[in-house]
Amino acid sequence: MAAAAEQGGEKIPPGKPMSVEQHMLDKGAQMLQSLKPVKHMNQHICTFALYSHDMTRQVETHHFATRLNQDFLQCAVYDSDDSTAASSVPLDLFVANCLTALQFLLAAASMISGIISFATLAGVEYIVSDKIFESLPPDEQKLWHSHAYEIKSGLLVNPRVPEMVVRPELENLAKTYGKFWCTWQTDRGDKLPMGPPVLMMSPQPVNLGMVNPDLIVKRDDKYNISSEALKNARIEIPEPEWINPQADYWKQHGVGFFIDVETKEMKKTVPFP
Repeated sequence: MAAAAEQGGEKIPPGKPMSVEQHMLDKGAQMLQSLKPVKHMNQHICTFALYSHDMTRQVETHHFATRLNQDFLQCAVYDSDDSTAASSVPLDLFVANCLTALQFLLAAASMISGIISFATLAGVEYIVSDKIFESLPPDEQKLWHSHAYEIKSGLLVNPRVPEMVVRPELENLAKTYGKFWCTWQTDRGDKLPMGPPVLMMSPQPVNLGMVNPDLIVKRDDKYNISSEALKNARIEIPEPEWINPQADYWKQHGVGFFIDVETKEMKKTVPFP
């Protein structure tokens, strides 16, 4: 994906490097707050997504998923899972600014290691079971995509987790549908989230839905895996009995969906006395 901005070869939004004081504040807040929603993210899923209005634009995506129940997952989607950039604050400056032992302990874990996450939050995906999907209105179903091909083809993976461990989850996901909104188009070089959200589609085994082989090779090399080998290993994962044609709407109708922004008269009455 194209770099939005660079420091030490990593994508970042524009802005000055984080100060020692900010690192200490962040570490202290992390220690004192529960951050429960974040801690409930229990899966990292790597796959590929295509822009609904321009399927020649294809990106590698990293979904950090929380399962709310057996029929619903919600995912924060990042453009990578990398966190390897060196800290911009020199170690001697860091030590000099840690005036107390407490300050040192709060900041040391993040600063001495020199590791800062540069993955950018690219969007959000909601995943529902086939049962819930069938209950949606037809116009809503048009915005969703199926997951069966991603699973069976070996494109969707749980990095560093053995296949035998994730097999039951893959069998469940093969019957699900997702709605993925991209809010930060880093692949086109956007330094900040620009414009309205963009609807994304899943890979499919037909014409525009095929993923660029170079993207697959790059991803597979990074995790030392083979999508082709995973495809062969997943032959016995059951195909869904039926994939609703309202999902993956472009396959049947040759059209995508795109949000445009328009002005609208505001309500000028306050909602309270």
